Amino acid sequence: MTRPVPQDLACIELVGLVTDFLEGALSPDDRARFEQHVAICKGCAAYVLQMRKTIEASSALKGEGLSAAAQAELLRLFREFCR
Repeated sequence: MTRPVPQDLACIELVGLVTDFLEGALSPDDRARFEQHVAICKGCAAYVLQMRKTIEASSALKGEGLSAAAQAELLRLFREFCR
């Protein structure tokens, strides 16, 4: 579920929306507001870049030895953490 993006997006709100942004789950208007904030906020721009690099690095990891149940639990915990 995507969360609405306020008109004046605060840094803390951006942090909560970064996953939806990176997954392409924001509406065009919300994406535009997100991108406008990143364009003027160096800290948030760095955070988004860090998240992209983390995703890149973690996608190279092999899931060998991780059961389907353990993988599902880790994904659930991550999603709960991001709320």
